Amino acid sequence: MRQPSRRAGPFIAALLVLATGHSVSAQDDPPPGRFATPPAGQEAATTGERVSATPAPSRFGAPDPDPAYGAFQRGLFLTARNLALPRAEAGDAAAQTLLAEIYARGLGVAVDFGEARKWYAQAARQGVPEAQLQLALTLLAQEQGSEEARALMKSAADAGHGKAMFNHAQIVLSDRPGASGQRAAFEYFRRAAEAGIADAQYAVAQYYVQGTPPVFFDETEARQWMEKAARQGFDSAQRELGLMLLEGSGGPRDRAAGYLWTARAAHGGNVAAQAQIAKLLWSGIGVAPDDTQAAAWYVVARRAGLRDPVLEDFWLGLSPQMQQEAISRANRLRVR
Repeated sequence: MRQPSRRAGPFIAALLVLATGHSVSAQDDPPPGRFATPPAGQEAATTGERVSATPAPSRFGAPDPDPAYGAFQRGLFLTARNLALPRAEAGDAAAQTLLAEIYARGLGVAVDFGEARKWYAQAARQGVPEAQLQLALTLLAQEQGSEEARALMKSAADAGHGKAMFNHAQIVLSDRPGASGQRAAFEYFRRAAEAGIADAQYAVAQYYVQGTPPVFFDETEARQWMEKAARQGFDSAQRELGLMLLEGSGGPRDRAAGYLWTARAAHGGNVAAQAQIAKLLWSGIGVAPDDTQAAAWYVVARRAGLRDPVLEDFWLGLSPQMQQEAISRANRLRVR
């Protein structure tokens, strides 16, 4: 079975899904521009530095309300750190996890992965799934074969943590290639998908597309899971859902909708979708034909390194004036 997500990446590289929703190594800095880090000792502003997807208190093992979490939720990261620190030192697992999160992301303080790992480790020993996940990711980044990391990931997965379930499934596939591993991994993929993890929804869709045991080939089921992942902005799922709609796989054919999903993937940076939308515009499938716009999308795909023989012939058949206009349009296309 192919890797379920270009963002999740292969387990071999230890690029697993972090709590932030980004698939980066546990040793990497937070994604540029996602959080603004104020100078050490200064309070974070309540705007511009807010966590884009505010975690629930339960993620840190704490019920709501919680003063430290409340400050964190409002973007007052230094206040959250000061409130959490004495509780963390006293053994409060929720405070330890929150404190680790602050240090790992550099929220209101300088990034300090050593401090983050220390507090994640203490909370993980108390059974907090989020802490177990993050510590496992850190250990895997340092040693891919870490048995401690595997045990922590499985513990968090068995506790129902969505991203841990997805990551554990990938570990199972890596450790047990073949039908046995696929069967064991599917249960975790399915549970993670039901928990709303887009990577897992795409993985489950792939199981049904390919008829991978323990499931049978089922395009209807595949399309349903593909749509769930697509609606969360997963560009590979958007492209494949577009193809399903264009071909009428797993449900009614809807070429207009197929074009729109392909366009979303193309604007999201999916190079294969960019080539596909060029062909749809050239052929007028699901959209009014537009050779210049088709060529513009092919220019974008070519810049990303894609070469398609059919589209190459199409491009070479255009007049120099149309090629120039296509390049101009390509420069104005909004692509992530």
